[in-house]
Amino acid sequence: MRIETLTLQGTTEWNEDALVINEALGLYGVLDGATSLQPYRGPNGETGGYLASRTLKQFFEDLTVEDTASDSLLPYVVEANRRLRRQMAEAGIDTNRKDALWTSALAVIRVRDRYIDYAQVGDCMIIAQYEDGTIRVLSRDQVAHMDKISKNAREEGIRQGFTTREQLWDIVKPILLNNRTQMNTIEGYSVMSGEPEVADFIEYGRINRIRLKSLLLVTDGLFLPSDGGAEGEGASPVGGRHADAYAELLSRIVQSSLETYARKLMQLESEDKECQRYPRFKVSDDKTAIWIQFLG
Repeated sequence: MRIETLTLQGTTEWNEDALVINEALGLYGVLDGATSLQPYRGPNGETGGYLASRTLKQFFEDLTVEDTASDSLLPYVVEANRRLRRQMAEAGIDTNRKDALWTSALAVIRVRDRYIDYAQVGDCMIIAQYEDGTIRVLSRDQVAHMDKISKNAREEGIRQGFTTREQLWDIVKPILLNNRTQMNTIEGYSVMSGEPEVADFIEYGRINRIRLKSLLLVTDGLFLPSDGGAEGEGASPVGGRHADAYAELLSRIVQSSLETYARKLMQLESEDKECQRYPRFKVSDDKTAIWIQFLG
């Protein structure tokens, strides 16, 4: 088994992504923290998104064989979410206010000799590749339909003549605040937030390793941006991504490496600093991935 990892900070003050690597358990994952809309700073100036992803990372990396009697990853994701809630409470966060919560998306796997257990929350993705070239997306982007609303508002602002990220942020912020009220509800989206309701929205399962060639775990910053206007290349009508987008991502990584692909993507993003050609909320989002290749 060969493992390639990547974590790159985008045009952000803190890298709110994190890697999970627990080799003793064969446990690997990616996390994508999101800062609360209610301002908070840790003792060293850390954002809530940074603290969320690091809290979860520490939980999974501290797990031992003695802690993991269950094969399923579900109970450990639930307990990690409880840990996050305790951390926020200790920091003085009002955990009843959705706009104040530190949050993170999550994708974790545990590699066994004959099978893979997985769990996912939010928009971190898990993509499997088989010996015959088949691509299988194990996870679903749980946030895409919410993102679509804010992206449409941003694109409408561009059509109205707004040109700076600051102006466009003023248009989008009220929508993001409303989206936050729908975290971990049946109408909204799933995210690790410390809320007990997360337990009902975790997706998890198992696949066998028959002819499994590789697994790619990524945060959403690794995907190629889409042009504005109509849905954009690689986008689905509901705001997610067509299956071809996942195959394209994996193909580009296979042709070079995680590092090479990510650096080229960041260069592309840097040439669109006002986020006009490729509508998005940051010039360059944090980028984190684990690519596991099963050899022999």
